[in-house]
Amino acid sequence: MREPVSPDVARPVRRLAMISLHTSPLDQPGTGDAGGMNVYVIELARRLARQGIEVDVFTRATSSALPPVVEAADGVLVRHVHAGPYEGLAKDALPGQLCVFAREVLRTEAVQPRGHYDAVHSHYWLSGQVGALARDRWGVPLVHTMHTMARVKNESLAEGDTPEPEARVIGEQQVVEAADVLVANTDLEAKQLINLYDADPGRVEVVHPGVDTEVFSPLTADERALARLRRDLPPDALVLLFAGRIQPLKAPDVLLRAVAELLQRRPELRPRLVVPIVGGPSGSGLERPTALAALAAELGIDDVVRFVPPVPQHELAGWYAAATLVAVPSYNESFGLVAAEAQATGTPVVAAAVGGLTTVVRHNHSGLLVDTHDPRDWALALERVVADPLVRERLAGGALAQSQHFSWDATAAQTLAVYERAHALMRTEGAHR
Repeated sequence: MREPVSPDVARPVRRLAMISLHTSPLDQPGTGDAGGMNVYVIELARRLARQGIEVDVFTRATSSALPPVVEAADGVLVRHVHAGPYEGLAKDALPGQLCVFAREVLRTEAVQPRGHYDAVHSHYWLSGQVGALARDRWGVPLVHTMHTMARVKNESLAEGDTPEPEARVIGEQQVVEAADVLVANTDLEAKQLINLYDADPGRVEVVHPGVDTEVFSPLTADERALARLRRDLPPDALVLLFAGRIQPLKAPDVLLRAVAELLQRRPELRPRLVVPIVGGPSGSGLERPTALAALAAELGIDDVVRFVPPVPQHELAGWYAAATLVAVPSYNESFGLVAAEAQATGTPVVAAAVGGLTTVVRHNHSGLLVDTHDPRDWALALERVVADPLVRERLAGGALAQSQHFSWDATAAQTLAVYERAHALMRTEGAHR
């Protein structure tokens, strides 16, 4: 057996092992377990590759038809690891496959020359468990991004949603203790890591996710009209868009109840109102995949609600551009990528004042933040935007200005600096052992 590489050997980061166990960056966001984290992983990997870093992304294979290795971009390989049954394995059953997954990751590195990877970046706590083992075996730093945390989610559960299990809380605590550096999406998430998980403040770095401005960009009035035409939306429609996974955490039901309240207040809006729900069932939402459609019928608004399956990024950009506003009523978001992307197209956002959304959305400038999930409060916020063209125009301008703060190139540059700092921390630790 090879001896682990000494952690005090100074070397730049040239090759990175990125671990995204439970969901592949190649999966379609908006359904299953695929969402903002998938976008984060692939976009960060691509931008790191443009800076000369070779990136291998390890993810669990969910089909026998998947090739072992897929080149996702120049310098980015997605490696499908066989661990457990291909289909029908729920996320809460994945801890039982950690050992097999870790063994295959280590085996992949073992056939390479000594010191093949220079750092490990894991995403979500399951991946962090594997990353901690790889860190110790390879003698390289572990950088970890939580994306979501059990203790945070359990503090703000939607009605009827299932709490995260204690096993996950324990697993996250272990990852916090093992990681050389923790990357938080926002200042608030950094505080949560420190206050809820006793993370060392000196090992927490804040790096905002970005937006692909080549895909999500502002359109002219004519281009927006064409985007509506292509989606069978009337030119004068008031389009209140929800985009994301359909599950209690994301709270699309809050939007539907708010729309019902809005139509009670302003029944004259009904002929122009369209509420597209772009996404598919996920998480606990899989238990009742038709519940949202049933709620729309129960509320008497099924004539204005339109269900749209998940779409690729370029199609999603068109939906944002066609919308009057994008609603993000989630009970928690570590960042809020949908809000950031919508703003980059010049579309105002009405969002819950929770988690990273308070960083992404600037209240009364790029959108509106709602302090509650009461449908009446949401109806008032929606009405404020749809009823006043001057408010919409002002918020649209603010949305574009706010979007300039979020760039994947900046995210990659800052993350690369985090990798270098993690190396320095490991060398310092090694020198004092």
